[in-house]
Amino acid sequence: MAAIGRRLRALRQQRQLSLEALAERSGVSVSMLSTVERGQKVPSILVMGQIATALGTSIGRLVGEEAVPRAIPAGIERRGLSPVLPGIEFELIRMTLPPGIDAGTFPPHRAGSREYLAVETGTLTLTLDGTEYRLDAGDSIYHDGDCEHGYRNDGKMPCIYYLLAMDVAGSAGP
Repeated sequence: MAAIGRRLRALRQQRQLSLEALAERSGVSVSMLSTVERGQKVPSILVMGQIATALGTSIGRLVGEEAVPRAIPAGIERRGLSPVLPGIEFELIRMTLPPGIDAGTFPPHRAGSREYLAVETGTLTLTLDGTEYRLDAGDSIYHDGDCEHGYRNDGKMPCIYYLLAMDVAGSAGP
């Protein structure tokens, strides 16, 4: 928890943002941001997505490089497959959603971001700005990242998919 808080504070300060400014950009309360920065609470994956988007970075950069897969609430497994490199906003992740799990709706990334998704096994319902797309094993899709996007497994078996998120607009920053 403390490491996430330190990284959050460092990224916020690099971008010369006050807690109030980050709260306004992210939609996350000042008290929640402060609690996370002090290492007293780990935010949900949705809240981390809001914070990362407001900072112009990825969830991977907030949580740092992980050597092993980590489980996040509701049985969702998220495994980072790409290194965190300075000045490069690129994230390749392998997600596993158990049957019947809705990972939630994530806020839009900044303009110029792109996402590529490929389903390895199972069925994924991808929602982009309220429009649902059903993707089966072997299907892939590309979309602009500056829209609300949600991931849900309505199937009876785990869904494994790969997601490549990148910012092609330029360097991270305000």
